[in-house]
Amino acid sequence: MNIQIFGINKDFETKKAQRFFKERGIKFQYIDMNEKGMARGEFDSVLRSVPLEEMINKNSKDKANLALLEYLSKSDQIEKLFECQHLIMTPIVRNGKQATAGYKPEVWKNWQ
Repeated sequence: MNIQIFGINKDFETKKAQRFFKERGIKFQYIDMNEKGMARGEFDSVLRSVPLEEMINKNSKDKANLALLEYLSKSDQIEKLFECQHLIMTPIVRNGKQATAGYKPEVWKNWQ
């Protein structure tokens, strides 16, 4: 397994995801989205596994950009979400071509 966790240091769900993999002795790479964020290729790879609607954090404090997303076309929503990665539901956990948005231990247990 080649696990990557994209998250935010102060995010409780991100910490739970890290703990999930640590408790099982599974190595992972952690990327702080406040410092680095996702590269375009990583973002596109996640979009192939996770529906756009699931990637959007509906509880984001950036209400203006959340409201704007509702009125954009799907392709414009994708571009806006890549541009404003603070709107992405964390953690994003990748294992090769598989990915999840949010805390999903029921999915991660089945990854080999």
